[in-house]
Amino acid sequence: MAGHSQFKNIMYRKGAQDKKRGKVFTKIIRELTTAARTGLPDPAANPRLRAAVLAARQANMPKDTVERAIKRGAGGEGGEAYDEVRYEGYGPGGVAVIVEALTDNRNRTASEVRAAFAKSGGALGETNSVSFLFEHVGEIAYPAPAASADEMLEAAIEAGAGDVASDDDGHVVVSAPEDFNSVRDAVESRFGPAESARLAWRPKTSAVLDEETAGSLFKLLEALEDSDDVQNVYANFEVGEDVLARLSA
Repeated sequence: MAGHSQFKNIMYRKGAQDKKRGKVFTKIIRELTTAARTGLPDPAANPRLRAAVLAARQANMPKDTVERAIKRGAGGEGGEAYDEVRYEGYGPGGVAVIVEALTDNRNRTASEVRAAFAKSGGALGETNSVSFLFEHVGEIAYPAPAASADEMLEAAIEAGAGDVASDDDGHVVVSAPEDFNSVRDAVESRFGPAESARLAWRPKTSAVLDEETAGSLFKLLEALEDSDDVQNVYANFEVGEDVLARLSA
């Protein structure tokens, strides 16, 4: 599948960031609050909230912390209202980057994102300046033992998914954004709760980077992910396993 190895590269960077538990919790709490504020406070009736609760569980967030965040979003407690903002630009090597943020101060977040791009030698662009290089899709992930590749493919096709990628690491069912909830529900009814389920941006093509350019790009991605306001970062690049090993050493 086009872009699949690129997502492994993204996961490498995300793994490094996930060690900073406090920042991870902050991002998840914002998503829990926003999901509860924009929909019902019941995960069973609010797909976005259900995905946020799943992310909280995977991050080992205490149950009472999750419940407080949902209560704030539902209006039971005072709290900030976060705006959803998307930034787009080009990083080192001309790599296209999409940044999704939840912020209570658009000026602060825009300034932080713009500074991160500038420091890396990149440039922040206008909305839709790079999104045409990506597909907006639903992704439902399962570990490899959840099903065989054939079983997952069969279930995904029956559910109306557009594609499935299966390898030793697991399965990723891909759907159109408008079909995401129905596909997830159908697949989960057969294989149980997904490991993760989200809307994401997948690159249509990827640029292969050398070690120097990849190192500069990773510094940009780290700077972006280090912001409490930034929820997700996507980029259309690929890095060889040998380069990745040297950079992560």
